Amino acid sequence: MHWVYLYLAIFSEVVATSALKAADGFTRLVPSLLVVAGYGSSFYFLSLTFRSLPLGVVYAIWSGVGVALITIVGWVFYQQKLDAGAFAGIALIVAGVIVLNLFSKSVMH
Repeated sequence: MHWVYLYLAIFSEVVATSALKAADGFTRLVPSLLVVAGYGSSFYFLSLTFRSLPLGVVYAIWSGVGVALITIVGWVFYQQKLDAGAFAGIALIVAGVIVLNLFSKSVMH
């Protein structure tokens, strides 16, 4: 169940961060409510994940996957330009998460 909690935490954080841009400095109500609800649920699910997985591993996966996904959201939904360096950086983040999951004895499967 800890992996489900982690995926929910990542999804909630990506929704909240996406809405943060749309909230326009908290001047728009619906996106602002999504920000608060998204970050609240993200931290809640993250706290449940910490019950069974190590802090550093959870945070590395949560932040790494979140950064990669929010970069893609910015590219797709906000037409933000990405260059070769950005794509390479995202690929390295994803590779790091994969290595952590496949080869670290700190991660319980």
